[in-house]
Amino acid sequence: MSKTVLVVGLGNPGSRYRGTRHNMGFAVADALASDLGILLSRRHQGLTGTARLGEQTVHLLLPQTFMNHSGLAVAEFVRYSPVEYPDGLIVIHDELDLEPGVVRIKLGGGLAGHNGLKSIAHLIGTQNFVRVRVGIGRPTDQSAVVDFVLARPKPEDRVELDLAVQRGVDAVRDVIELGPERAMTQHNQRAR
Repeated sequence: MSKTVLVVGLGNPGSRYRGTRHNMGFAVADALASDLGILLSRRHQGLTGTARLGEQTVHLLLPQTFMNHSGLAVAEFVRYSPVEYPDGLIVIHDELDLEPGVVRIKLGGGLAGHNGLKSIAHLIGTQNFVRVRVGIGRPTDQSAVVDFVLARPKPEDRVELDLAVQRGVDAVRDVIELGPERAMTQHNQRAR
């Protein structure tokens, strides 16, 4: 049965933030766009494009509202192109609680203090959506979290994060093609 899926990559727009840990959602979404042949154009307060994946229509959205206001772009998009929750919305984001390069899938649940997720949940009225979590690790000094996520990674972490981009693409594709439960079984048991 055909359905519509909205995939949202979270990050901050502009060259200042390109390549930072906090933009891992954008990095995976950009790679997914390339993988599916999606051409992005400005619409719904973001960069958007559409492709088919099997019988699914996949809409890709990279909000250009900055991370803390990502929900504005998502809420505007779903107002015009409704999606079914939970598996009709897949949000890709950076995750402090996972080691660099680890990718995990989560269905609903808490928001782990992530301001992009908080904004989306608040403005669409539910936390019941799929998350593809891309691990970036934590700084040793917890007071430095903001500087850590907005910084470009050290070379040793960059290698793992670059590998995680393809893992993230694979995870998103599996959520769409297999469903979130089967995708979680496959991806959440992997060492990386």
